[in-house]
Amino acid sequence: MKLYFSPGACSLSPHIALREAGVDVELEQVDLARGVIAASGRSFREVNPKGYVPALDIGSGVLLTEGAALVQHIADTYPDAGLAPAPGTLERTRVNEWLTFLSSELHKSFGPLFNPKAPEADKAAAIDKVRSRLDYIEQSLADGRDYLTGPDFTIADAYLYTLTNWAGPTGVGLGERPRLAAFMDRVHARPAVRAALEAEGLLEAM
Repeated sequence: MKLYFSPGACSLSPHIALREAGVDVELEQVDLARGVIAASGRSFREVNPKGYVPALDIGSGVLLTEGAALVQHIADTYPDAGLAPAPGTLERTRVNEWLTFLSSELHKSFGPLFNPKAPEADKAAAIDKVRSRLDYIEQSLADGRDYLTGPDFTIADAYLYTLTNWAGPTGVGLGERPRLAAFMDRVHARPAVRAALEAEGLLEAM
């Protein structure tokens, strides 16, 4: 199994899931600025025509893309890792609900903040939108839960951790969101998360 990633990008989410599941995964770094695989210089679009990470080669010529799909595949392939409730249950639907929210409402809202050509007005609007989504998450954690859906870490938490790490470098900041800050500390302390960060050269940077 091979994961195509870029350090700190959204590919960190499936990377964490793979580490949590104890999967021996090969990592292939992608230089997104140049659109090439770092080690070989090969065009990444030859691997993934979409041109962005993550992409997961699961063998037999099968390539999977889109972070939310990848983490669900990992959870279902390695159910003993307990990364998601069983398919068809209400608890699984709640995890999928969070994955959808994070993908459509939080992840995409960061877009203009990573685009150097985006007008300042668009960036300001993006910051406001991201902050409103983080406020919703902060409110959701107000009942004392450790993770998004309760006491257990799931693939949704790996995704949220990845996205929330972007708050610093984009200037959004965590502000007065103590529950979200505590969540980040809790996830950051997980051995599998730290292993993923170390493998991507990010452990000291965070």
